[in-house]
Amino acid sequence: MTHLRKMMLDELQRRNYAQSTVVAYISALREFAGYFKRPPDQLGPEHIREFQLHLIRDRKLAVNTVKQRMAAVQFFFIKTLKRAYLQEEFPYPKTPRKLPAVLSLEEVTRLIDSAANLTHRAMLMTLYSTGLRRAELVRLKVSDIDSQRMVIHVHQGKGAKDRDVPLSPKLLETLREYWRRTKPKTYLFPGYGGDVPLTSKAVWHACHNAVERAGIPKKISPHSLRHSYATHLLEAGTDLRTIQLLLGHADIKHTIVYLHLSQRHLHAATNPLDSLPVSDAATVRPSRRNKAK
Repeated sequence: MTHLRKMMLDELQRRNYAQSTVVAYISALREFAGYFKRPPDQLGPEHIREFQLHLIRDRKLAVNTVKQRMAAVQFFFIKTLKRAYLQEEFPYPKTPRKLPAVLSLEEVTRLIDSAANLTHRAMLMTLYSTGLRRAELVRLKVSDIDSQRMVIHVHQGKGAKDRDVPLSPKLLETLREYWRRTKPKTYLFPGYGGDVPLTSKAVWHACHNAVERAGIPKKISPHSLRHSYATHLLEAGTDLRTIQLLLGHADIKHTIVYLHLSQRHLHAATNPLDSLPVSDAATVRPSRRNKAK
């Protein structure tokens, strides 16, 4: 391990960054240095701007991927090397605002019923019933299922925060059948080769497989079940503050997006066109030009 890498690792661990973030930041810095074939501490602002253009123009990476790479480079120079760079030295590309894909209740039913096996079914039901992120799902332990209080304990979710989410009786029934068949020891959904957490990629494949089997044309990922959970809660009358707590959002502004997805809220206002005394389309006479044709 190089001295610079150890310095950055120490800074990341001192701030208790998630392991996934640590891996991503170290990888991004390695890529930054490899692009210029020089140690990263010998690079500066002009190299930062050139690297960003390379990611956008040549690599054509997604905006959020570029932002993560830039955040890693910024962390290295400012937090690790203690250089007094201005924020302007780390320009972040503008992120397009896109609404997430949301499944209807009928589509969620088809998705769950299309699971390849009981393990996949239990995972999909857990994602939809709790709104968990993939990383939170794979870290769930058998002991986190509290059937006495009917809650699921989520330990050290995003932002290193604990929270509890309601345990659905229907989900509990499925999890009990799943446990009877598979007998997981520590982790609720263990990975291959022992009592270790399942990989996030395995969860993605389980979801993707079910989407294809269900014939759902939407671009759906495990995170889409989280969006669907929140949207369906809002449509059922749950208030935004409660949804914020259930999802583990630090700021309610991240929860407000579901107002744009909720059918109940979208159709709450009367459309002004419907109040106009316009003629019915069937009664409109064709113009003389149309008659001539």
